[in-house]
Amino acid sequence: MRSVLFLSFFLLFLNCEDKQTKKKGTSKTKVVQPLEEEAINDSFQEPEREFPKLNSKSAMEFFLEYDKIHKENKVRITTDFGEIDILLYNETKFHRSNFIFLTKQNYFNGTQFYRVIDNFIVQAGNSDDIKTARKRAHIGKYLLPPDTKRGFKHKRGVISMPSSEIRNPHKLASPFEFFIVCQKNGAHFLDGDYTIFGHVTRGMDVIDKIAAVKTDDGDWPDKNIFIRNVEVIE
Repeated sequence: MRSVLFLSFFLLFLNCEDKQTKKKGTSKTKVVQPLEEEAINDSFQEPEREFPKLNSKSAMEFFLEYDKIHKENKVRITTDFGEIDILLYNETKFHRSNFIFLTKQNYFNGTQFYRVIDNFIVQAGNSDDIKTARKRAHIGKYLLPPDTKRGFKHKRGVISMPSSEIRNPHKLASPFEFFIVCQKNGAHFLDGDYTIFGHVTRGMDVIDKIAAVKTDDGDWPDKNIFIRNVEVIE
């Protein structure tokens, strides 16, 4: 009888130990997992949204309304080589509004002049930094229609918007990027294909310094040329 009681007690003891072990294992998983998720969420935390996320269908209506309130048309671009002041044209209101909007969203800060061709153009607004990709993802993915019949020509000093090269027969404009013509006699073969939406009023000497930087075979400068800040000045 004693041996039967002893065996029953022993089996009950083992069963309790097994349950306690499972409880401990489960509790460890529940404690560790939320901490890891919290760390990931903190590192990829999206900024607070002041405006709706844009796409190609909503962008035109958004900038039409944005244009009614935000009438600023002068910006200052601070680069590693100096300052560039630009007057944006009211005639190309969607492209002007887009540039003012991105400026106020601090999109351009930290981007680079990534394509430099001496005596032709310098192109900026992109970067291989993941922060730039995150900014674009937050703002939205959209293109702007060309607005090339305002009489503006690609003369030296104008700022124009490149088109997206992917599935884009209508040369819709890539809104996050821009190029400035530095060719002495202009680059008039670009007329009619790309939207001119402003011109440099101060800082063409800075543009020429950027254009003179040595580049690789892909026109990427050998040294990084950052846009440190873009601000509305009027």
